[in-house]
Amino acid sequence: MTSDPTSLAADVAELPRAEFAFPGPLRDRLVVAVLDGSKTATTGLVAEYEREGEPLPAVGGRSVLVDSEDRPSRLEVTGVRVVPPAGVDTAHAVDEGEGYAGVAEWRAGHERFWGSAEMRAALGDADFAVDDTTPVVLERFRVVADLRGAGWASALLA
Repeated sequence: MTSDPTSLAADVAELPRAEFAFPGPLRDRLVVAVLDGSKTATTGLVAEYEREGEPLPAVGGRSVLVDSEDRPSRLEVTGVRVVPPAGVDTAHAVDEGEGYAGVAEWRAGHERFWGSAEMRAALGDADFAVDDTTPVVLERFRVVADLRGAGWASALLA
């Protein structure tokens, strides 16, 4: 990919969006953690991908991570695993950059988020609950480019 603004704009417009959490303080903290290198992994529900009709991430795939103001950064997927919550290891929990010391803290935090009214509404399932068999997507990534300062990008993603 080139650094030419016109080419970058086309790249950003064509790439899928990566949205961590919902717009607001949590999303913005997560984006900062990605950009400062403390967050190199994330976890999603297979149910989210199915609900949206989106394919699971694939190694080498690129996406545009947006903050609450739709300012973009480009990510590249470096690893993907689909496991039940018990398959999450300490390294993944720590690499999520949210301050988890271990898997138990990671699971408690994620179950709170996934069980929230906002997430249940997004999934279209008022009774959704994570259990030991719920498939989750463990994704590792790297930042390819921080484009948040590029004036054209916000307009494209609005």
